[in-house]
Amino acid sequence: MEDRPLSERDVAVLALERRSWPGPGAKERVVRERLGITPTRYYQLLNALLDDPRALAHDPVTVNRLRRLREARRARR
Repeated sequence: MEDRPLSERDVAVLALERRSWPGPGAKERVVRERLGITPTRYYQLLNALLDDPRALAHDPVTVNRLRRLREARRARR
């Protein structure tokens, strides 16, 4: 798995996570329009990417930020 590069879709998911969003619904609309997937599927892919060493190598700042957020949410449960 680590010998293959990230897919274009994986790179696009990480790029969307680097952006800031003006308000509710904007990100979900872009996910549907640009990636052609549902927001639910997007977040499933994103969550898997956070555990992928290739994603960490590609964009360590974004992946580490999202990992911290995910862990904080888990700790609140």
